Amino acid sequence: MTAAAERIGGAPISWGVCEAPGWGLELPADRVLSEMRSLGLPATELGPTGYLGKDAADVRELLDRSGLRLIGGFLPVPMHLATAADLDEAAAAMDTLAAAGATVVVLAARSADGGYDRAVTLDETEWRTLFATLTTLREMARERGLLPTLHPHVGTAIESRDAVLRLLDGSDVPICLDTGHLLLGGMRPEELIALAGDRIAHVHLKDVDTSVAGRGLAYIDAVRAGLYRPLGAGDLDIPGIVRSLEAAGYRGWYVLEQDCALHEVPPAGEGPIGDVRRSVNYLRENV
Repeated sequence: MTAAAERIGGAPISWGVCEAPGWGLELPADRVLSEMRSLGLPATELGPTGYLGKDAADVRELLDRSGLRLIGGFLPVPMHLATAADLDEAAAAMDTLAAAGATVVVLAARSADGGYDRAVTLDETEWRTLFATLTTLREMARERGLLPTLHPHVGTAIESRDAVLRLLDGSDVPICLDTGHLLLGGMRPEELIALAGDRIAHVHLKDVDTSVAGRGLAYIDAVRAGLYRPLGAGDLDIPGIVRSLEAAGYRGWYVLEQDCALHEVPPAGEGPIGDVRRSVNYLRENV
């Protein structure tokens, strides 16, 4: 097994657990973490705030019981119009991450309503606000011993290729490369690695069925239609992307994030675990 294959982590979104309103059914955290561990994954991201416990002590207890460590967590903030309440909420989430043993916070410039089905277009004033808020969030993260990264993400202010390029030009924030979201926004992962490989500090691995992506569906409908495939079953060159990242000096986690949405509880041992197993095996065999 290569060094990259030893740094594979999990995330609750691969089991359908998402912070977006109306996303779908959430499986119990005990089941999700148990299935992660059964696949040999040593660590996980947090999932939505509160999913693994109401406070850091509860999160630590659950992770210890499951034999997993905490990598970090996804934190969407409406950076282009952030209020004091938004920043207080972000600070509380970072407090939980840090106290629970995380090392990374994955920031996203979320929409006003928190959904992912509409593009977020900013005017010049909103761009200035976004960069100022991002600076504040980075300082908050560093004060808590967390590495702040910015995640280009569908349905956020940093989605399109133009927005990613403006981010790279206007801030030196470390980047979370999500292979699927970046491709859907119009930039291939290979381009970002070539432009800013030394700034990539966290990685979410997805494979994409571009035939679904091209159907013009709302994001949640595309996810339900099979937008994301197990690694190796979609249209991205996942081994090539990993090799390029390793060559650029990347030594962080490769978090498996195959967004799915559930409408019913699958029988024990069935459901999302099957797709995650395929992705884990593919990485271990090909990188």
